[in-house]
Amino acid sequence: MIDKIDMTILSILQDQGRTSNSDIARAVGMAPSAVLERMRKLERKGVIRGFEAVLRPKDVGFALTAFTFVRADEGVGSTDIGKALSRVPGVLETHYTAGQDSYLLKVRARDTEHLQHILQEFGAIPGVRDTRTTVVLTTIKESRSLPLADDGMAGRQEQRGATKEPSKE
Repeated sequence: MIDKIDMTILSILQDQGRTSNSDIARAVGMAPSAVLERMRKLERKGVIRGFEAVLRPKDVGFALTAFTFVRADEGVGSTDIGKALSRVPGVLETHYTAGQDSYLLKVRARDTEHLQHILQEFGAIPGVRDTRTTVVLTTIKESRSLPLADDGMAGRQEQRGATKEPSKE
């Protein structure tokens, strides 16, 4: 079970993965060795899946972001198609979805010509019926961080509390 200290450690790591163990220990009021053991336990459980550098896509030649919906044939193994789509270079995320479409993909490409090549690769995968792609003009927010410090309920509870009628006692 993940307790409040683990959640604080995870929040710190999400915000800045290069924070030193001693800085994390100070933040949670524990010995560095105890914090290290907690982090190792979170890794063993799979809660922490890894550490990575977050790159600015445009600076490394991937200026175009697109989201592609993929409709696949009903009878074909859904995970097989999803795995094949995931192997196409430029696909960052693959989500199996409910509704008209079978998958939602997040794609990064150098330019529209590169995106066209990626879409052609999708079409060559057996079982892919069609695709619909939306090109992103501007990204307002992009994050992989989960809102651990606020479960989203605090703001809603405050709003509800503010709209309650005052007590007439």
